[in-house]
Amino acid sequence: MGTFLIPLLLGFTFDSASAFTAAFSRRWGEERGQWATFVLRNVLGVPLWVVGLGLAVRSPSPMLFVPPALLEKVGWVLLAAGCGIQLLALTSLRGRAAKPSMADVLVEHGVYGHIRHPIYAALLLEFVALVLVKPRRTVALACALGILWALVQARLEEVDLLQRMPAYREYLARVPRFMPRFRTQRSK
Repeated sequence: MGTFLIPLLLGFTFDSASAFTAAFSRRWGEERGQWATFVLRNVLGVPLWVVGLGLAVRSPSPMLFVPPALLEKVGWVLLAAGCGIQLLALTSLRGRAAKPSMADVLVEHGVYGHIRHPIYAALLLEFVALVLVKPRRTVALACALGILWALVQARLEEVDLLQRMPAYREYLARVPRFMPRFRTQRSK
C-alpha cells in the first residue's frame, strides 16, 4: 500500500528544495542557481510526485465512501477548473515558472492580479477533486500530503521571491495568497 509514498515524498522534497533560487544563485552564481532550481523542480520534483500520486490512484485500497454521482461530477469540475487555472498561470509566467532567476520581474497581470499562488491554489482544488472522484484511502493520504506540501511550498517560495524581487513585499500585502477577494460595489 505505501509504495506510492516514496516517489510522492521524494518529489515533494525535491520540489520544495527548488524554492531556494536566491540561495542557490548566491552560492553558485545566477546561471547555476537557475539550473539547480530547474532540475530540482522539473526533472526530479514534479515528475516524482506525479508518479507517486498516480501510484496512489492505482493502488487498491479501501473506499472511504461511495461517492454519489453528483459528488463525483463536482470532483471532475474541480479538476477541470484546477487545470484551467494552472494553464492561465503558466501562460502569464511563461518560462519563469520552469527556470526562475534573480532577474525575474514580478508578474501582476492575469490570474496573478487576483491571487499570488494560482498554481498552488489550482493544485489544492485538484487534490480535493481527486478524493471526490477516487475516494480511496491511498488517494486521500496522498492528497492530504499534497495539500500540506502546497501550503508549505507557497510559503517557501514567498521567502525566495522576497529576496529576488523587492516589489514582492508590496504585492504580498495587496494580493491574497490562494483565494481572490470578492469585493462588492457600494452604490453612491
